[in-house]
Amino acid sequence: MPVLQITTNRTVDNTDQLAEQASSLTAEMLGKPESYVMVSINDDANLIFAGTKDPCAHLILKSLGLPESETRAYSEKLCGFIEQQLGVPPSRTYIEFISPERHMFGWDKRTF
Repeated sequence: MPVLQITTNRTVDNTDQLAEQASSLTAEMLGKPESYVMVSINDDANLIFAGTKDPCAHLILKSLGLPESETRAYSEKLCGFIEQQLGVPPSRTYIEFISPERHMFGWDKRTF
């Protein structure tokens, strides 16, 4: 049930392509089937970072059992991906890592 939300003040020319690439990266990174991965792209957002409208991004990676010991590696991979795909420097990217309790995440009329 990994969910990756990408919000940026950049205009994304092909959100479908970016979402597909992000989905593949998320599945590979977490070692989970891509059939469970959800990706949301919110471009042209009204984001200001460090007092400027220079390119920036905010990501949320939510996954059951997200290992805290791996968040540094995930940050490196996600920041690199955002820099490569959107031209947003890692120093202007924030990432939230969330590992909800299984009973706090629903799917298919039940919880995990």
